[in-house]
This record gives sequence, structure tokens and C-alpha cells, in this order.
Amino acid sequence: MSLISGLFRSRDKPTNSTNGSGYRFLFGGSNSGKNVNERSAMQMTAVYACVRILSESIAGLPVHLYQYVDSGSKQKALEHPLYRLLHDEPNPEMTSFVFRETLMTHLLLWGNAYAQIIRNGKGQVVALYPLMPNRMSVDRDDKGHLFYQYQMQDSDAPTAKSGTVILKPADVLHVPGLGFDGLVGYSPIAMAKNAIGLSIATEEYGAKFFANGATPSGILEYPGTVKNPEAIRESWNAGFGGSSNAHKVAVLEEGMKYTPIAISPNEAQFLETRKFQIDEIARIFRVPPHMVGDLEKSSFSNIEQQSLEFVKYTLEPWIVRWEQSLNRALLTETEKAAYFIKFNVDGLLRGDYQSRMNGYATARQNGWMSANDIRELENLDLIPDELGGNLYLINGNMTKLQDAGIFAASSAAGKEEKTDEEVLEVEESDGDESGDTGTDGGKNTVSERHHRRRELV
Repeated sequence: MSLISGLFRSRDKPTNSTNGSGYRFLFGGSNSGKNVNERSAMQMTAVYACVRILSESIAGLPVHLYQYVDSGSKQKALEHPLYRLLHDEPNPEMTSFVFRETLMTHLLLWGNAYAQIIRNGKGQVVALYPLMPNRMSVDRDDKGHLFYQYQMQDSDAPTAKSGTVILKPADVLHVPGLGFDGLVGYSPIAMAKNAIGLSIATEEYGAKFFANGATPSGILEYPGTVKNPEAIRESWNAGFGGSSNAHKVAVLEEGMKYTPIAISPNEAQFLETRKFQIDEIARIFRVPPHMVGDLEKSSFSNIEQQSLEFVKYTLEPWIVRWEQSLNRALLTETEKAAYFIKFNVDGLLRGDYQSRMNGYATARQNGWMSANDIRELENLDLIPDELGGNLYLINGNMTKLQDAGIFAASSAAGKEEKTDEEVLEVEESDGDESGDTGTDGGKNTVSERHHRRRELV
């Protein structure tokens, strides 16, 4: 029974441990026969494009440390030492963009991103250094407490001793990807190694196809007996093989004849296979195909919507992982009640100019954005307070539904309360303007005045 269960055991099933993702899956060979690891996968243009798009998108987003204020709103905590580390320079050797780009690349290839947290004597964070995921393992001690074990190398930053270093969870910034135990993530490359291996195989096949003169193999026919066929084959390949010798005129001697072999159906579908593998890799990383150069199903009418969906369904889960991991690792328990770290995605969600202006007009007319709120989003200079830059205005011709009939009722009541003297004054003024003489031959008779009085009342 154990032998049968061993035969059907999943080769990629995670072991019951908390080691890093580099040790959980069998990277190596795939069903296509090609060796797949994080470096060979990055040689695929589709994998490289997806990793580059996602890592640069995360790295290019502004990240800020905010502080809650008494009014219930928030403001940037510019004076906090952590603000500069996140926004500008996490360590003296790299910028915030490079730091986040590096960690996001690790996250996409190995499923985990690690950085060592350097603190001063007061416990404040003074630097963050990336750590390689393939040299990190996560284990538990005999009391069940987590610890990180890292293999140092000479090329690493001099922040710890050489050899194996044991780090406490408080000294490691860990951003895990999708995983099964909630502690470490699993490598997308290892999970999809068969799809990536097939892409490597097709690309290698195409390279050999064109290296052979971009034509299929053929047969050299000789009427007699060939004494040294290997020499003839090598001579033919040296003279006519390779793309540099394509379309060269061949000279055959002693009745020799060359018969090319027709392209097989599998070779005819080679380009379709390669194209499908590009879509397959884009599906692994959830990147829209048009962002890796496949515009077949993209048009002017849907490309903007696809870009917005990329922000919402692809970037947002990664952003949440980053924000929660940064808040958890870099802020103390006391600071978590007053501070929080957040990425700004407003720039990616901005539509075209006309759409933005229509949205601003709606927000301005309904009183939930001021002129300075709009100008700040458009990177324009602010209007001073004395010129009304921070005023919140609202259109005055709107009222509550239950108050819709109040104005009409008050107008009717005001007309009924008019006195006889006010009515006579109106009549006299009308009579003066129309040349009324007060006689029967005039333009206004008493009966007409009485009729008008009834109309006014």
C-alpha cells in the first residue's frame, strides 16, 4: 500500500514545514524536459516583461507615512524618521524605487520578499536592506517561536556577521505571497514550471529552426554507395546551414540530389504555440496581454478599461500585502494607533483630461471638493485663502424632498393676507400708469376694478 501511495505522490506537494519557498517545490525539470528556475524563467521575454511591469508599478507608486489628527482626518507625518526611509532612501546604497523594485521582483519570482530591519539604540528604524529569498529559511524553535535563518555571503551588505545568521521576526520585513500556511508564500515560477518549461522549449526550438537556415531538414540522395556519409553531411551543413547561408546556391556533383522535407503540421503551428504561451504566462501574473505586447484583443474602446482593471485586480492585492506588512513590521504597537503607511494610486486611476475635468466639476458643484483640492491633484499651485481657494461651494437651487412644496404654499398664503388697502394701492398705481380718469368713459370702470381686486385676492 505504501508503494502505491508513493507512486501517486504529488511531486510538487509542499512539505510540512515553514521553510522558504525556494525549498518547497522541485524547481528543476518540467514535463517539457527543460530546467526551470527563477533565472532561466527570467530569460523568457514574457516572464521578464510581467515581472518588470509589476515591480516597476509598485516601485513607482508614492508611499507615505500618515498620522491621524484630532479632526478625524489625516496628514503626512513628515517629521517622523520613518517617512524619509520609505519615501526617499531606505538605506545609503539605494533609493526607495530601487528597494521596492528589488523586493517586488523577489516576491514575484520566489513568492517571498525579505529585508533586514536595522534599528538604533532607541528602537527606531534607521535602515532597510534587501535579503535574498533563496538563502532565507523560516523555522520554529523548541518553544514554537518563529525565527529567520539567513546564509550570508561576501557580497552582502555589512550589516551582520558572515556565515549563518539567526534573525528575530522583529528584525525582518517579510512580505509573503500566496501560500498555504500563512507564513511563507510559494513561488509562481515553481507552481507554473510546466507552462514556463514549454515556453522555453518552443523558444529553443525556434532558435534551432532558424539556425538551420530557416528551412526544414532534407535528404541528400546519391546514386551510388557513399563511403563517408558523415563527411558529406558536415560539408553540406558548413556550406549551406545557418541563417547566414540561407538562399545560397548549392552545387551538387556526381548525380547527387537534394530533396527537402515538407513542413510538418506541428512546425506550421509553431507560432500559434508560442503566442499561446505568452498569454499563459501573462495569466500566471494576471497581467493584461496588451501590456506585454499582445494587442490582438485590445482596441481603443477597451484599452483604458483594461488598464483600470489592472490597477484594481492586479496591483491592489499586492499593494495591500505591502501596506499591511510595512505597518506590521516597522511601526511599534503605540505608533500603530496614530500612524499608518499607504501607497497612493490616484495617479494610476486618473482618466483622460476630459473625464477628469467632468469629475472635478461634479465634485466642485456638490461641495465635497474645493478649488485647492482639485489643483493639488493636478499638481498646480494653490489659491490663497483670501481668494477662496479652500471654500466648499454648493449649488443653491437644490432642496430636500420633504421641503419641495414649502415655497409654493408660503407664496399662496402671502397673497391671501394682502389687505384691501394694498389691493387699492395696486389698482391706483395701475390706473395711473394706464391713464385712468375715474369716469365711465375711462379705461378702468368700477366693475373692472372689482374684478381685478378679486383676481389679486
